[in-house]
Amino acid sequence: MQIKNEQIEVYTKFFHGLSNPTRYRIILSLIDSPKNVGELADDIGCSQSLISMQLKCLKWCNYVKSLKDGKNIYYSISDERIIDLLKLGQYITEGNTDKLSTCEILKNEKCNDC
Repeated sequence: MQIKNEQIEVYTKFFHGLSNPTRYRIILSLIDSPKNVGELADDIGCSQSLISMQLKCLKWCNYVKSLKDGKNIYYSISDERIIDLLKLGQYITEGNTDKLSTCEILKNEKCNDC
């Protein structure tokens, strides 16, 4: 499969966008229904400022979209294929959890926001 270097950069950035635990939790939280920042903060257990910062990235990169309803802004997943991708990733990792959990390189890149 021939892929240009510029495309590889974009593809890896796409997956990097999902590699942050808080951003991943936000996406999971939005699978069931749209939520505002306060609802996401309660659901995930992080501060509203952290949720807002991560939503800025998710919205900019088009993982989520927003809809203003009065004073509230509700966020939802922008493309249903993102849900399919998460389910596929979870399915693939089911038999590979030990290897992923003990990878020294990935361990050094670990990020926990909350």
